[in-house]
Amino acid sequence: MGWLAMERRLEGDVVGHCGLIVGERVPAGEPEIAFEVLRCVWGQGFATEAAAAVLEWARSSGHERLWASVPEWNTASRRVLAKVGFVETDRLERDGVYGDTVFVTRSL
Repeated sequence: MGWLAMERRLEGDVVGHCGLIVGERVPAGEPEIAFEVLRCVWGQGFATEAAAAVLEWARSSGHERLWASVPEWNTASRRVLAKVGFVETDRLERDGVYGDTVFVTRSL
């Protein structure tokens, strides 16, 4: 498990991070992919590119399936996950304060 920095090639600055985490709400041995991108570069494809790279890293490390948990209201992150092949499950965690969480998964 670990985090990788998202760095713009030309500018050389870090604009986010992406990686694999040990999720407490998913099956043991099946990590979660997670990412966060600075608002100033939203919509420029950094999250999708980073998520695709982390998928390859997970596959080459021997993982067979990944998970992600994302707030139901976060349509941008849900769209990124769909672009790289994640599908929504029937699992939903209700939270009246922060919003419900949707769980998605992807076989490698």
